Amino acid sequence: MICHCMLIETNQGLVLVDTGFGTSDIQNPGQLGKPFLALTGAQLNPSDTALAQITALGFQREDVQHIVLTHLDLDHAGGISDFPNAKVHVYRPEHEAAMHPSWREKSRYRPAHFKHNPKWVLHDSGGDQWFGFSGIQVIEGLGDDVALIPLTGHTQGHCGVAVRSAGGWKLHAGDAYFYHGQMEAQPHQPVGLKIFENLVQINKRQRLENQLRLRELALEHRGQVEVFCAHDPVEFERYA
Repeated sequence: MICHCMLIETNQGLVLVDTGFGTSDIQNPGQLGKPFLALTGAQLNPSDTALAQITALGFQREDVQHIVLTHLDLDHAGGISDFPNAKVHVYRPEHEAAMHPSWREKSRYRPAHFKHNPKWVLHDSGGDQWFGFSGIQVIEGLGDDVALIPLTGHTQGHCGVAVRSAGGWKLHAGDAYFYHGQMEAQPHQPVGLKIFENLVQINKRQRLENQLRLRELALEHRGQVEVFCAHDPVEFERYA
């Protein structure tokens, strides 16, 4: 598994979709929690952070003006403190869950990732439609080219992030699914990932409903929309 982040060049600076692990996680792995590290075997390499990769492209951390998050799990939001001047966009129900977690949610959200007082921009469910998905919220200031697509189930406020490019739309589906085979006409996945998916979900019914809708989108609108998730190395290789 990998942590697939997406960097977008816009007229308003760089936009980062998800951040993966951050510099502080590399320096202090204990803040991620021993259970998470034991379960995932996370490889914490300084050169893999979003900040290190963006710097290697010739940009500065200040060039990242916006961070748009699929959700606030520790492996998606760990790097937001590496970009303290960026506006951090997140679906309001997800922010509420992270700031006031239930006992089931405490292990997935890490206060250390938010202690720098991020510049939160909270988004409510919008009134727009996108390929049959409702409740869409366009990210203000970025035209109508970047939007949050509610895909709850994995977490209370989990979203996909849709980005319009010259070749059509790309949808970063976060953790709405974990394996490329789940988007095929005959869906399949490794047993271990299926167990993991069920273990970390917050609402199974919502997760499965949204996964079905994503599969229909990927199959029926191929050529118009490219769908990929956060943790599949096969999908990552399309763009690497």
